[in-house]
Amino acid sequence: MELNVYLAGEIHSNWREELKDKAKSLQLPVHFFGPMENHDRSDFIGEEILGKQPNAIFKDEAASNINNLRTELLLKKSDLVIALFGEKYKQWNTAMDASAAINQNKPLILIRPEELHHPLKELSSKANVTVETVNQAIKVLSYIFEEK
Repeated sequence: MELNVYLAGEIHSNWREELKDKAKSLQLPVHFFGPMENHDRSDFIGEEILGKQPNAIFKDEAASNINNLRTELLLKKSDLVIALFGEKYKQWNTAMDASAAINQNKPLILIRPEELHHPLKELSSKANVTVETVNQAIKVLSYIFEEK
């Protein structure tokens, strides 16, 4: 069995690489994908494809439509979603992706520090598993493949 795992969450730290490296070292049969991690590309994709927009609002809407299409398709392809909420960045996209996963009945591992317990309590109660670290998430992922 191989799993397709969508990694939702902020794109400013290396948490995805950390998780991928640990999965590789454990030889887990997983294929990872996620949002566009090049922030500028994500912000400007609308204008790159559709041309210059009349103002910042239209620019954001054009990019959002294309990014939302990408996310929707990749979430549908996923067997599991891992969503990380860190402490540093505003994470509306992470909340949106985690909620979309729940609405699509995709299993969800939510990673969030203890400090975010209260603001994420409703989302956490809908997730299949809530952990506090990438290490804990990789242990859950590894457990899925254990046979004995």
